[in-house]
Amino acid sequence: MNATSTESAQGYGADSRNDSVLIYVNGEFFPRNEAKVSVFDSGFVLGDGVWEGLRLVKGRLLSLQSHLDRLYQGANSIALDIGMDRVSLEKALWLTLERNGMSDGAHLRLMVTRGIKKTVNQDPRFVIGKSTIVIVAEYKSPKPETRAKGLSLLTSTFRTSGPDTFDLHLNSHSRLNLIQALIQAINSGADEALMLDPRGFVASCNSTNFFIVRGRELWTSTGLYSFKGITQQKIIDVSRAHGFVVRECDYTLAQVYSAQEAFVSGTLGGVTPVTFIDGRPIGDGKPGPLTLEISNLYLQACLEE
Repeated sequence: MNATSTESAQGYGADSRNDSVLIYVNGEFFPRNEAKVSVFDSGFVLGDGVWEGLRLVKGRLLSLQSHLDRLYQGANSIALDIGMDRVSLEKALWLTLERNGMSDGAHLRLMVTRGIKKTVNQDPRFVIGKSTIVIVAEYKSPKPETRAKGLSLLTSTFRTSGPDTFDLHLNSHSRLNLIQALIQAINSGADEALMLDPRGFVASCNSTNFFIVRGRELWTSTGLYSFKGITQQKIIDVSRAHGFVVRECDYTLAQVYSAQEAFVSGTLGGVTPVTFIDGRPIGDGKPGPLTLEISNLYLQACLEE
């Protein structure tokens, strides 16, 4: 890849403490370099599994119950038996944080696959044993320089998909078309990819949800052809509660180019400004005041849950 940009909505500052974190694998803890799953695991073989990302801020796992809701709903939709109830899985998350001495500024990746297969194939009936559960906790905080500069996006030629081909509401391990879009953006010198839906309307970015500011209104996609982020929904709810008009609607690139501000939302970064799209400045090409206001309202609401 001809990477000319180093910013990312998933970027974070380096932290040497991550070299010695303990990884949860099926009820046991292993040093980072010793944590492993089988090459016959369903997740490795075909991306057969679901996952959630969670952010730890001041002793709180933000929107924890919403993340668990989505995990269990996704597992149920693909007939995957997690093998742990919600209470037990939540205890495993907190135990992972406790074993690593973490109380703030961390990000967890909870991954569940269908488990080890007897042979390498697509058929889930060849699974032997229980599901595989992995929890990776790392010290990750959004990079302040990214917030100060804002992200640059490229509109990708790769489109998002509908539920009849690949349901993006299912938070599965399969993300190849989104990765293709990101690679295209990176090779063009951008930070992230902006993706359109099959009809040509704005859908989302490759790993985050996308908002524009027009006047005092926030616009984001309907979610018909994109993942419905938990952070996205929290921003919608908080913004409406503070008097903003929020439209979940179809809108075009032309309307994006003429927006006053833009930002993306995701678990790790919260609210991250977008300042350039397809080489065009959004507004004055700097993070805008309403983006900062929304970011502060979002974090405050999360900590008050």
